[in-house]
Parts: sequence; structure tokens; C-alpha cells
Amino acid sequence: MSAVPRPRRIGDILVEKGILTQDQLRVALTEQKKRGHKLGQVIVALGFTTEATMRDVLGEALGQESVDLSKVVLDSELLKLIPRDVARRYRLLPLSLDSANRRLTVAMADTFNVVAIDQLAALLGEGIHILPVLAGESEIENAINQFYGFELSVDGILQEIETGEVDYNTLQSDSDEYSQPMVRLVDALLADAVKRGASDIHFEPEAGFLRVRYRIDGVLRQVRSLHSNYWSAIAVRLKVISGMNIAETRAPQDGHISLTLFGRPIDFRVSAQPTTHGENIVLRILDRQKGIVALDELGLQDEALIALKLMLARPEGVLLVTGPTGSGKTTTLYSMLNYINSEAINIMTLEDPVEYPMAMIRQTSVNQQVKLDFASGIRSMLRQDPDVILVGEIRDEDTADMTLRAAMTGHQVFSTVHTNSAIGAIPRLLDLGIVPDILAGNIIGIIGQRLIRKLCPDCKKKSSPNEMERKLLGLDASELVVIYRACGCEHCDHMGYRGRMTVMELLWIDSELDELVARRATRREITEVAISKGFCPLAEDSVRRILDGSTTLEEVSRVIDLTARIH
Repeated sequence: MSAVPRPRRIGDILVEKGILTQDQLRVALTEQKKRGHKLGQVIVALGFTTEATMRDVLGEALGQESVDLSKVVLDSELLKLIPRDVARRYRLLPLSLDSANRRLTVAMADTFNVVAIDQLAALLGEGIHILPVLAGESEIENAINQFYGFELSVDGILQEIETGEVDYNTLQSDSDEYSQPMVRLVDALLADAVKRGASDIHFEPEAGFLRVRYRIDGVLRQVRSLHSNYWSAIAVRLKVISGMNIAETRAPQDGHISLTLFGRPIDFRVSAQPTTHGENIVLRILDRQKGIVALDELGLQDEALIALKLMLARPEGVLLVTGPTGSGKTTTLYSMLNYINSEAINIMTLEDPVEYPMAMIRQTSVNQQVKLDFASGIRSMLRQDPDVILVGEIRDEDTADMTLRAAMTGHQVFSTVHTNSAIGAIPRLLDLGIVPDILAGNIIGIIGQRLIRKLCPDCKKKSSPNEMERKLLGLDASELVVIYRACGCEHCDHMGYRGRMTVMELLWIDSELDELVARRATRREITEVAISKGFCPLAEDSVRRILDGSTTLEEVSRVIDLTARIH
């Protein structure tokens, strides 16, 4: 009689695939005994691998995935797909719908229940692929009671509130909190903002009403006007879930919320500011799925992408990203870090605050309370044997000085500086007190960038440029060129634009430019030499985007000055 083979453990599979070392597995097993969590969760929490990698390995080894339903917030439209009695009978819950791939992710107590999957497929009709993920039976039962038992749409909740009273005690309790409509209203607004691709949510109290605005594709858009009676309860709820002091209303406060929305983790950075009509609360949405973009997906031309990769290959020096607030500097920095990230190098960051956690990278937030600012943070990081350092922002002489010192001692340093152009970063650093001789030879390159909205492909309309537009685009009167204009349709929420893209200028500092920097050459001299070496200014890159039909002249003019092109 042959022995029954012992099932392979997930840790052994990860080691076999080269994802974990034996040392890391031992650390994870020790930590698992302490925490009492599943081994996969512990390995991800320790930063030994990413959640995506773990998910793929678990799926391959066990044929299933798992989900924590305690922090899940569902879309009301999704629940209409599966009736409550079906969800209860088969112990399942719809989590997210990928419309492009026609794939519905469903949490199930038994992912191998073929009857349930077949019944669900028959209910939803042909063309919908069911992707089951594992969840605890009691968790699913609680979630069904929570989500199916109450109204979850914003309009439905508002109607429910208008016919009842708000119980402030329930807002702070964890027990049966979904019976309180104000709790569901806050969750519904957060879910709605994420669904519509917003980067920020603004709750702005006025004299007689509360204005709710989303920042979508860089532009604020009013989505709701609520009665001012609701604001105190909404503010209390936002403060409770973000860890703020609900009794403090006269001083600014900061908080943080972590939720699972549409099947993925979403973080919210919360800021409360006292104003004339009450506290103004703004939430920055940190969607990790959007936060880290592959270097090849930044939208650079082939020559610019090759130049950027060559800059990243330099072993030491400072690489700067410039642009105004909200121009995507952090995303570009993370894309570059992600590109070079490996076990062979030690990457350390100092940010204000850390926005997107990354595996294998030591990330630190500046903290004024313990006197950890950028300058002192760099000084202490240099004692941690780093190869690459990311400094969130150069904003004073001390930080600039320490950044250059780090580069001079053989480190690769990434940072940002607020200027309007790549070339403008040089006089800015000189203005901060950096000696030209020190600056020359230690700057690898400077990237200037902006984010511009992309035309909606479903409703953009062809047009011919008028005389002024031809001047701005640098076109002759005889050139036959088609440009596009924004219209608006249901696909883009009648805005004419959908999504954003990056326009960039890459200034590669070589020996000739170093010499100009060292002798404090004028901006015009540096610009002329850079252009002779192939430098493409922001205005040129954005005009390329207008002529290829990606965006409009009006949108580019909103963020970039094109008037210098009129001769």
C-alpha cells in the first residue's frame, strides 16, 4: 500500500519559485505563530513579496484566492445582479465586475461548488465569466445581512435620511453600524468617487448647504448639494473612520482610511480644516492600482524613453522631477523606482507622507513632532547603506545641500522641485544657495512634466484649426491638418475628456551643459544648447499630442503656456 503524498505547503512553493529565501520563510513562519494569520498574509505584510505575486502563486498552487470581507464596501449596482435569496442560498457575494473582460469576481464559502457557479452563470446570462474567491462562511453571512439589508445608493440613502432621524451614538459604534443611514451615505460617497476615477473628494460647508465635489482628471466637479443639517453627522463619521478627534473642531487635523473597494485596497488621506461655516474636509484617494505605472506606460516617445533609461543607468547623481502640484511627479518617481527595484540594491525614501507602499523599499514619512525633516532624514539615511535615495521634495537650502552631498558620496538620488520647467530647476537650486561648481557634475537630468486630459474617443469631433490656432501650433497657412475638439457623451460624463496622460520634457545634463551651469549661464543659453542636442520642450511635446488627436489645444493651453510660440 503506497503512502499518501503530503500536500505541498505554500511556503515551500514560494521558495521553490525563488520568490522567498529559506531565511525569509523562517521569519514568516515565526511571525505567523505570533500573529495567528494565514502564512500568505504574513509574507505580504512583511514585504517579502507583493500581493499580486502571492495571489498568482496561491491561485496556481491551490486553485483559489481569498478575500477579507471586513473592509469591503460594495457598489449598489453590483448587488442588483444577484438577488439576496440566491446569495444566501449559495453563500456568495458579488465583489467587482470587470466590464471590459466581462468577469464577475464573487466571494464564496466554497469555491469548488460547481452547482452554485452554474446557477450563477445561468442567472447572469452568457458571456459573464465567474471568478470565485474564498471567504469565511460567517463573514459572507454577515456581509449579506449588512449589504442586502439596507439601501446602498446615495439617492436611496438620502431619501431614507429625510424620513428619519440621525442617531449620533451609532456613528461611533461598530455594532450594527449599517442600520445607520449616515454610515452608509459616507461609504456610498467614497465608493462613488473611486468608481468615477476621482483623485480627491471635497466636503465644503456653505451657509445653508454642503457642497460635495470630486476632482476628476485634475478638474473639480460638483456632484452633490446636501442640506447643512447632514454635515455634522457626515463629519463625525469621517473623523471616526479616519482616526481623528471628533471633539476637536477648531484646529486642523489629519487622518487616514483604508478600505477595500471594487475588489482592491484603496487608501484615503483625510484633512480637516476649520472654516467660516464649519470644518472643510478633503480626502485624497490613493489607489495603488493607479499609483505605480510601468515606465513604458508613461507615454514617452521612444527617444525620450531611451534617454530616461540611460539616465537611470547612471550610478550616482541627482535626478529631478519638476512641475506644479498635481502634475504627476510622485507617480513618475515611483515608476522609476519600480523600474530599478531589485534585491541587489537598497532603496530608501523620505516622503511627506508615504503615499503608496512598495515591496523591498524602506519608506519613511517626515515627522515634525520628532524633528525628522528632509535634511535630518537624509543625514540619518546615509548611515543605512543606501544605493538609491528618494527625497520627497527639495524646498530649502538644508535639504538641497544634503541631497547634493548624498549624490557626491556615490548615491543615486531622486527628488522633486517646484518650478515651471526643467531648465528652471537650475536657477531655483542656485537660488537656494547651492554653489554652481557643486551643482555642475552632480545633476544627472531634469524632467519637467504636466498632466493633460485625453479626449474621449467616443465623441471627439474633427475640426480645422483657425488662424490663431495655426500660429500656436506652428503651422503654415497652407498645411492641411486635422485637429479634434471635445464634445461630451455618456461615456465621459458629458465632459468631452476621459483619463489623463503625461507630457514631459527631459533635460539630459552632459559635460557641455555642466560647464554652462558652472559659469552661471543664462536660461536662454542653456535652452539653446539643450535644443541643439535634441531637447524637446513641454510645449513641443504637447503640440505633438494635439496633432495626433490625443487632446485639444484648449486643454493644453489650460496647463501649458503656448503664447511663446507666436512669433
